[in-house]
Amino acid sequence: DGILLSDAAAAKVKALLDQEGRDDLALRVAVQPGGCSGLRYQLFFDERSLDGDVVKDFGGVKVVTDRMSAPYLGGASIDFVDTI
Repeated sequence: DGILLSDAAAAKVKALLDQEGRDDLALRVAVQPGGCSGLRYQLFFDERSLDGDVVKDFGGVKVVTDRMSAPYLGGASIDFVDTI
C-alpha cells in the first residue's frame, strides 16, 4: 500500500539532501496529466506540506504524495541504480 522506496534510493536521496545541507526537504512524488500513457510522473524535493499529503518515512527520508496522486501511486516502487 502506497509508495515503496528501496534502500538504495533512500540512501541516494539522503546523500543528495546532505550534500545540499537541507534536512527540511521531502521527496515529493506527483502524477500529472500528460505523456503517452495519459500520466506523467514527477519526483522533486519539496519543503511544502499540503493539506491531505500522504507522508511515509524511509530511514529518515520523507516521501510525500498529494491526495490526488496517491491513488495512482499505490504499489509503485522507486529504486536507484548507479550505472557509472
